[in-house]
Amino acid sequence: MSREKHPNDSRHSEKRRWREIQKICIEKALSAWPKMRRHWLLVGACGWMLLILMFVSKFINLRTFRVPNDYEGRTDMLFWTLPPVKTMKPPSAQQPDKAALQPSVVSSVTPSVVDPLDWQSVNMRRLELLSTVCRNVSLWNLTHTTLRKFVFDRIFVCDKHKILFCQTPKVGNTQWKKVLIVLNGKFSKVEVIPENLVHDHERNGLPRLSSLSDAEIRQRLNSYFKFFIVRDPFERLISAFKDKFVKNPRFEPWYKHDIAPAIIRKYRKSHHDDGESVGLRFEDFVRYLGDKTGRQRLDRQFGDHIIHWLTYAELCAPCDISYNVVGHHETLEHDAPYILKAAGIADLVSYPTIPPGITDYNHTKVERYFTGIRKRDVRRLYAHYQGDFSLFGYQRPDFLLD
Repeated sequence: MSREKHPNDSRHSEKRRWREIQKICIEKALSAWPKMRRHWLLVGACGWMLLILMFVSKFINLRTFRVPNDYEGRTDMLFWTLPPVKTMKPPSAQQPDKAALQPSVVSSVTPSVVDPLDWQSVNMRRLELLSTVCRNVSLWNLTHTTLRKFVFDRIFVCDKHKILFCQTPKVGNTQWKKVLIVLNGKFSKVEVIPENLVHDHERNGLPRLSSLSDAEIRQRLNSYFKFFIVRDPFERLISAFKDKFVKNPRFEPWYKHDIAPAIIRKYRKSHHDDGESVGLRFEDFVRYLGDKTGRQRLDRQFGDHIIHWLTYAELCAPCDISYNVVGHHETLEHDAPYILKAAGIADLVSYPTIPPGITDYNHTKVERYFTGIRKRDVRRLYAHYQGDFSLFGYQRPDFLLD
């Protein structure tokens, strides 16, 4: 006799079938999950990459710019927008530029000596160092100056070839002025220019930037090729001292008869004993230059005659004017041809021949001049010229300071 099927049995059987179906579905879903997960991860990664690329593209567009070229092969590098007669305000002391606060890179006393074929790279490294030090908040007062008539008086103009040259005394600038005189058409070549004419600014045919209107000044600063030459700051001071107070050219009697006695009276303790007939000593000169506050009154009395020992920052405002080239006196035999080529005038004029060794840094001479001078006075002198040392990669003179 067959057993009659109970209604509960069919319900249990149906439940088992649904459980089996659910189990199969779950197993298939789990097996497919890794593939789906990889797919969505890939989609997410692509999305993030697109967002990053959009941000970077926008950032670059905001931060990178070039000034239109005015001659082949030249690129003006503006570190900031140049105001006509204002000095830039320093960055907030609370939020300094971290990169600019890093110790500045210094080179040997003959900076950037490399293969002559690579002078463009040398110049770019010099400009990069200059830009970095210019942003250093701790050196701001030593590297920035007001753009005013005094600075524009130092800059000579060659409109014909769109060139500006800032004169830094005691760095061999006479030859560069001869080059510009030729370019301006006053003479046909540098060798025939009379020496007494070069510095006669009424007759040498070299206009100064200060002779132009504000609009004309701005236009030239933003578009002309601009350069100047530097030298080890302490060796430059020695050259200025020798030229103005030891050799004392007859056509500049005020250095011996006015400036030297004033410095002696203020800074030589024993000037009543040996009188002023001994003449200015280098020790007196160092003490005068290192006196941060007392020197200002004398400088106002001396007028523009002090340009021979002013800092490069005070003379040419390298942090407030975007120069194309910074030449170095120590490597001038290589720098001069590069500057002529970069300015687009190499086929028009030549830089005068440089006698061998004349531009070399003379460690022995520097050491001899500073012998016997108190460390305190030398350290004060270095503090005054520290901006020049840092801006142009000249090594701190440890042998004089420590």
